[in-house]
Amino acid sequence: MRTTPPSRTRPGRSARLLTLLAALVGLAFLGALCPAAALAQSSGARAATGLHISGGRLLEANGNDFVMRGVNHAHTWYPGETQSLADIKALGANSVRVVLSDGHRWSENSPADVANVVAQCKANRLICVLEVHDTTGYGEDAAAGTLDHAADYWIGLKDVLAGEEDYVIVNIGNEPWGNTDPAGWTEPTVAAVKKLRDAGFQHTIMVDAPNWGQDWQGVMRADARTVFEADATGNLIFSIHMYSVYDTAQEITDYLNAYVDAGLPILIGEFGGPADQWGDPDEDTMMATAEQLDLGYLAWSWSGNTDPVLDLALDFDPSRLSSWGERIFHGADGIARTSKEATVFGGGAPDDTEAPTAPGTPSASAVTATSVTLGWSASTDDTRVAGYDVVRVGDNAETPTATSTTNSVTVSGLTPDTAYTFAVYARDAAGNRSARSATVDVRTREGGGTPGAVCAVTYRVVGEWPGGFQGEIAVRNTGTAPLTPWTLAFTFPDGQTVTHMWGGTATQTGGAVSVTPASYTATVPAGGTVTLGFTAAKGTANTAPTAFSVNGTACA
Repeated sequence: MRTTPPSRTRPGRSARLLTLLAALVGLAFLGALCPAAALAQSSGARAATGLHISGGRLLEANGNDFVMRGVNHAHTWYPGETQSLADIKALGANSVRVVLSDGHRWSENSPADVANVVAQCKANRLICVLEVHDTTGYGEDAAAGTLDHAADYWIGLKDVLAGEEDYVIVNIGNEPWGNTDPAGWTEPTVAAVKKLRDAGFQHTIMVDAPNWGQDWQGVMRADARTVFEADATGNLIFSIHMYSVYDTAQEITDYLNAYVDAGLPILIGEFGGPADQWGDPDEDTMMATAEQLDLGYLAWSWSGNTDPVLDLALDFDPSRLSSWGERIFHGADGIARTSKEATVFGGGAPDDTEAPTAPGTPSASAVTATSVTLGWSASTDDTRVAGYDVVRVGDNAETPTATSTTNSVTVSGLTPDTAYTFAVYARDAAGNRSARSATVDVRTREGGGTPGAVCAVTYRVVGEWPGGFQGEIAVRNTGTAPLTPWTLAFTFPDGQTVTHMWGGTATQTGGAVSVTPASYTATVPAGGTVTLGFTAAKGTANTAPTAFSVNGTACA
């Protein structure tokens, strides 16, 4: 479940049951070694520099408890999408985990580039978790780099990161061990932490678990205190990645509570909700438990996934959230309802509990068959209004519809000749939400005929190497009715040959390619987009196809 690397390997359920039993024994041992009170006393005595750990909690320099509510962003593969940081903030996030490369596997992010990312995070009032992705699946994936190499990369960035301890957390390496001999994770993790501390780093350091981040064999749980106590500053936080291994509430609550009971800091550094071939993650319990225990979470991921079911926003467009994105930003225990901005940005004191005033009654303009523009008079707040949440009201329920940082927004993807009722909430920098505005009733215009499926296609090359390349095709339904079933057709002009595809199944005769959808891309809603990824063989030329059609109709 990554933008470019191969999918993580999942254990079989029988193997999981055996290893979880062993892990429970390890947990009991961990709890005995690390009483919460003793650990809190030990870590609390250490000097605070910016974001730091005390009593098993992540705190700001002023002692304010900081609970991360944010998402992951694949910067190293999409370096031109820095606008995403502002878009993520506008949807209410207080933090973002940024994918970087140390040059082992992908193009190295330069000091100037990393400095710009940090500056963009600060400008958008986001706490920035920086991670090296090249370590993913070490020991099982032959292409993965070591934590030692990642530590050297961070040391090379010391001049960029020095003085940013209030704003930046250093996540040494993403999922730095696969499923092969995961006990080998502990020693290089300790060594990398010590290497950074010996180099003078005072930042809070984040460490990911083995087993592709999911720790299903319990190694990080069993060795957590050993790793924590190896950090002389005590400013270290553990990160668990929760995907389909965590498909029951018991697994999730047991894992997170084990750290809390031991006084060890932890957050959910990645998680997914959509089901995959390995199972169906229980994201509702993940989010609810994180909220109950005041633990951070960072959803995977903003946009650009090769597995598009994990895109929170389609094609990096914040106005086109997927169902997964709506769940994360607007659902129960989601970002809009639980995120509070870091006080280092001056947006709110720890005791800011005053909500903004209610927005004015919305007015509707530019009504079409599928969209409407809403505007309202601005709210006021004792600190700062951070944004507005638009909801659709009906049947004694509310449906999150759009967000905006200004007092207007265009709502798209509506059904022709249909009545809608909208209202608006305001929220401030501390996460307080206003009372709901009065409502406005809108009826969209008639569609002017039988709704049909009209399409637009975007094609791009993601990466290229001698003899092959990786491509991406986004199919957008610009019509007013769902598009299902569908078949995409196009022709490669230079003899390129599809070798593997995700999101659909390709058949090819000569240069002509026909694609049918996977189960999770079988329906493209009106105004919606599905994304297909593929690898292909090529010769010396790699000219892009010039024409695409869906169900025999030419696409824009």
